Amino acid sequence: MPIRNVFEDTNALKASITNLSVDELQAEAAAIASGQTLLIDLREIQEVVELGTIPQAKHVPRGMLEFWADPASPYFRSFFAEDKKIIVFCAGGGRSVYATLALLDMGYPDVAHLEVGFNGWKKAGGAVEDVSKTSKWVRRG
Repeated sequence: MPIRNVFEDTNALKASITNLSVDELQAEAAAIASGQTLLIDLREIQEVVELGTIPQAKHVPRGMLEFWADPASPYFRSFFAEDKKIIVFCAGGGRSVYATLALLDMGYPDVAHLEVGFNGWKKAGGAVEDVSKTSKWVRRG
């Protein structure tokens, strides 16, 4: 069996999930600010520190998503809640496809992803928060 092409795979899987545009994510700003909607940045910490993030996003590394989202896990993060809409994003919209499917499979009922990812957000002029000054993962002095 040949190795599956991950880009073809993610493009096909997009038909089964909710794909948000930059404008649609911007329309969620009030819900994100109020805590009704949870915005998750799935990128690696190096990406977040170097490039910034979408304001009010929680950083959840893709490798820890299921562990942090599982209420029975010792790694559970309380910002995950079944009654919240969850929007995930990565750099270009690939990792977030798999993350959306994983959260839906876990039982979270309202999950979407930013189809163009952080790079598309930034290219469209979306606000970017510089976390390099406050991140505990940056060496200072």
